[in-house]
Amino acid sequence: MNGKTENVFIALLSGINVGGNRIVRMADLRGFFEELGFGNVATYVQSGNVVFRAAHGDAAALTRQLEAAFEKKWGFHSRIMVRDAEWFSRLVEQNPYPDIAAEPTKLHAYVLEREPTVEEEARLSEKCTGAEKFEIKGDVLYLHAPDGLGRSVFAGLIGRTLKVPGTARNWRSVQALLEMAGKGGGGH
Repeated sequence: MNGKTENVFIALLSGINVGGNRIVRMADLRGFFEELGFGNVATYVQSGNVVFRAAHGDAAALTRQLEAAFEKKWGFHSRIMVRDAEWFSRLVEQNPYPDIAAEPTKLHAYVLEREPTVEEEARLSEKCTGAEKFEIKGDVLYLHAPDGLGRSVFAGLIGRTLKVPGTARNWRSVQALLEMAGKGGGGH
């Protein structure tokens, strides 16, 4: 140990391994993070979720570093949302639909680049006419989609209507990532 403190972060990549396009193997992604000097790197499922430790930088600086290095390595842009473990813990604690958490395929968290404005949220509310419910808390949109995300027309409108970049994860992924972050960022 050299005495420097490292913080646990979670990176959520968007636009990789969807429909057989922009394929990035998780082993390669782990190696990429390790080459950049990050420790305790672990991935979760194929959609691009990485738990890692960093000695320097905050979420914003790490996002810029990772997006630039990713595009250089793979030749395409992936929007990457980096959040620290404390932020993820707050996301889970503030879940407005705790009764749905037991059905993780019906509850999703959209990690947003920034907090939407009142006008943006109002515009989205107008489009929410089906069975879905949503609530925005800071830079997180919680979506309860009772028929699942794949069958939700409203879910497909969120990005276009809100116009705030973000990436969605189902509640099972959210809980798994928080658990991995709590264990110090995965294995060795």
